[in-house]
Order: sequence, then structure tokens, then C-alpha cells
Amino acid sequence: MIPFTVHLFDASSVLHAFGPWVLVGIALLVFVESGVLFPFLPGDSLLVTSAILGSTLGITAWQVLAVASAAAIAGDIVGYWIGRRFGRRLFRDQAKLLTTRRLGEAETFFARWGGLSLVLGRFVPVVRTYVPLAAGTARMPVRRFIVWNVVGAVAWVSVLLTVGVLLGGIPFVADHIDLLMIVIVAVSVLPLIVGAVLRRARRGGAERPAQPESVARSR
Repeated sequence: MIPFTVHLFDASSVLHAFGPWVLVGIALLVFVESGVLFPFLPGDSLLVTSAILGSTLGITAWQVLAVASAAAIAGDIVGYWIGRRFGRRLFRDQAKLLTTRRLGEAETFFARWGGLSLVLGRFVPVVRTYVPLAAGTARMPVRRFIVWNVVGAVAWVSVLLTVGVLLGGIPFVADHIDLLMIVIVAVSVLPLIVGAVLRRARRGGAERPAQPESVARSR
């Protein structure tokens, strides 16, 4: 069990807290974040940190690749079937997690990118949790979903582990892991911040009253 005092966004502390069960812990967190309706977990930083601290934790990048990929694939499958079975009925406008706004954003993302959204969405926090739900709600063919799901999961885990392996070879990074985690979290949430700003700007433009034609002509 992870102590309550361990902050979930402190990936290094989370990994050490798992002790000898670190691979099980990685699998559990990746599985939950990938499609079990709880998007606020340190998936990106967890994988990068596991590669950097691999020797300290007693694990290899290959072990994490196998375990995390399987967990990510399984998590998305669960999310897909939840969406296929319940659709939008689980979501409410005023809910804390299962909001219709988040699902709507995922559905828009899915409608734009199709199967590729299961790959691209992996690299965007929160979106990666809701895209498989959107795929299930849209009744994406199962075989097509499985193919894109596997590609997205393996690509996501491989890229982040590669980043961790490369960074782990830099002494400064290994000695300043806390600073690196701040950077990773900041980069991870940047797309969400940009998206929120753009949505607010669009709403502001839509709500701005149109000027009467006579006023516009007088100018």
C-alpha cells in the first residue's frame, strides 16, 4: 500500500513506496489511468522516472516496457467496453470526474483523428483516459480498436522509457530528479492549459454581442 503521505505526482516517491512490488505498482497505475475513469495519475513521469531509477529500483527498462504496455492495453480495453456498454449515461455536467465536457472533448478528438487518436491521445494527460471511452461510445469496430490500442500503448511506453534511459545517462539529471519531475509534469499539462485558454477565448468571442449594422456603418 502507498502511504497517504506520498503525493501521487511525486513519481520517485511513489515508485520507492511500492518496494519489491514496483512492477505491480506501475502496472496498476498505468492500467487505472489508461481507461478506468481516473485520469489524474502520474503516468508520463512514472515511466520516465522508472527508466532513470531502474538500477536503484532493481528493474530494467525492458521489464517496464512489457508490464506497462500490457497494462495500458488492458486499461484501454476496459475503457472501450465501458463506453460501448454505458455510452454517455455515466457522465454528468456537474460531476467531478465523469463530466460531459471532458467526454465531449475526447469525442471531438476522436472524431478528428479516428483510430490515430488512440496513439496521439496517449501522449496527452486526461485525454488518454477518455479517448477509449469515446471510441466505445462511437462503436468503433473491435478489431480496429485493438490494433490502434496496441500501437498507441507500445509507442507511448517506448517513447517515455527511451527518454528516461537517455536522461538517466546524464549525471546532472540523475542528481536532480525532483527538478526533472517538475519539468515533466509541466510539459504534460501544457496541452491542457493551452486547450483551456483557447476554449475560453472562443467562448468569449461567441458571447460578445454583435454591433448593430448602423453603428458598424458609422465607423
